[in-house]
Amino acid sequence: MGRYFGTDGFRGEANVGLTADHAYTVGRFLGWYYGELKRQKGDTSAPRVVIGKDTRRSSYMFEYSLVGGLVASGADAYLLHVTTTPSVAYVTRVDEFDCGVMITASHNPFYDNGIKLLNGNGEKMDEKTIGLVEDYIDGNLTAFGKKWDSIPFATKDSIGCTVDYVSGRNRYVGYLISLGLYSFKGMKVGLDCANGASWNIAKSVFDALGATTYVINDEPNGTNINNNAGSTHIEGLQKFVVEKGLDIGFAYDGDADRCLCVDEKGNVVNGDHILYVYGKYMKDKGELVNNTVVTTVMSNFGLYKAFDEAGIDYAKTAVGDKYVYEYMTENNCVIGGEQSGHIIFSKYATTGDGIMTSIKMMEVMLARKKKMSELCSPLTIYPQVLENIRVTDKTAAQNDPDVVAKVNAVADELGNTGRILVRESGTEPVVRVMVEAEDKETCRNYVESVIRVIKEKGFAAK
Repeated sequence: MGRYFGTDGFRGEANVGLTADHAYTVGRFLGWYYGELKRQKGDTSAPRVVIGKDTRRSSYMFEYSLVGGLVASGADAYLLHVTTTPSVAYVTRVDEFDCGVMITASHNPFYDNGIKLLNGNGEKMDEKTIGLVEDYIDGNLTAFGKKWDSIPFATKDSIGCTVDYVSGRNRYVGYLISLGLYSFKGMKVGLDCANGASWNIAKSVFDALGATTYVINDEPNGTNINNNAGSTHIEGLQKFVVEKGLDIGFAYDGDADRCLCVDEKGNVVNGDHILYVYGKYMKDKGELVNNTVVTTVMSNFGLYKAFDEAGIDYAKTAVGDKYVYEYMTENNCVIGGEQSGHIIFSKYATTGDGIMTSIKMMEVMLARKKKMSELCSPLTIYPQVLENIRVTDKTAAQNDPDVVAKVNAVADELGNTGRILVRESGTEPVVRVMVEAEDKETCRNYVESVIRVIKEKGFAAK
C-alpha cells in the first residue's frame, strides 16, 4: 500500500481525505512527467492524457482540477465525460494515450471519490510511477537523476489544451456491441446501473444486440450513486427480475468495472459463479489456455470443489483485481476475477468490465440454450462466516505460535469439507478470520475458537 494510493487508486471523502488540491497536484505531476519522458527521447510533442469520471457530484470538481494541473504542465487533456473505468482503459490502450485517469470511488457512497491511474496499455499504473506521484505530493520528488524542489510550468504555446473526446466513449460502446456473438432477440434482460457510470452505456449496448431491456437506477443526480442500488445492493434487482419475469438481470457498481447477476428465479450469481460458468464454457470449447482460472483467496471453497470435478485448474492471488491481472499476464491466463464481480477476460480487456461480463454470460446462455440457474447448478456455494478482530499488531497476532497452531488444527479438522483463511486488513489494524464449511454453525464455532486464542494471547485492541 502506498501513502495515498491503495490497490484501487487514491480514494477518500471528497475534500477531506482527497481534495481538489490533490487532484491538481496529480495532474501537474502527470503532465510534467510524461512530457519529460518524451523529452528524454527527443520527442517534443505534448503528452496526451484521457480522463473519465463517474456520476458523483464531486467528480466535476476533480476533473477540472486534474485538467488544470495537466495543461499547466504542458499535457493535452482528452475528456470522455461520464463513462466507465473499463472504457477509459480501452481508449487509453487503443488510441495510444500516454496514460489514463478515472475519477471514481467505485462502489463507495457519493461523498467519497477517487483517482485511478492507468498506464499507456490501459493497465493499472505501476508502483514505481505511483511512488513518484506520492513523492511529488509530499514535496520530496527525485526523478530523472535529480531532486526537484518544484517542477516547471508550461508557457506560451507549450501550455496544454483540453479536447472533448466523447467519440472515444462511443467507439468503446461499438466495441462492446461487436463482442456479442449471438442476437439477444427474445431475451428479457434487467439492468441495474447503480445510478453510476453505466447509466448511459449499458442499455444502448443491450438494445443494439436485440434484447428487450428493462433498466433500474439509471437516473443519476450526483448523490444517489450506489444508494440502495447496483451490485452492492442487489436485492432490488432480485425483486425486479422476479416481478417482471425476466430471463436474467445484471447489476453494476458505480464505475461499472464489476458485475453480479440475478438468475431467472431471483438468485444472486456472484463472481465465483461467473468464473465457474465461463471457465467451464471455455474448457468445453478448448479455449481455456493452461486449463487455469485465476481467483483470489476469498473465492468460495465450493468453487474449487466444482473446478476439481470439472477438471479445471486454478490459481489463488491476494485480494484485488490488480493482483489477478498481474498473475494472468505473467502466466498467460485468459480468465480470472473476484467473488465481488471483477471479472477479467484478458483477450478483450485489461481490467474488470461489468458490461462485457454481462455480454459473456449472455453468450453462454445462448450457446448452451440453458437458463442461468441451470448453468450454475453444479456449483454449491458453501456457508461462510467472516469476523474481524481489531488487534494491536496484525503481524504478531497472525504469527503467534498458539494462533498458528489453532488455525492449523481447524484446517486439519475441516479436511476436504471446508477451509479456514486468516489474513490482515490492508488498511485497518484488523485481522480477518474466515471459515467456510457445510453449515453455518460449524463455521461460526471455528471462527470463534480462533478469535478466542487471539484474545487470550493479548492481541485484541482495547
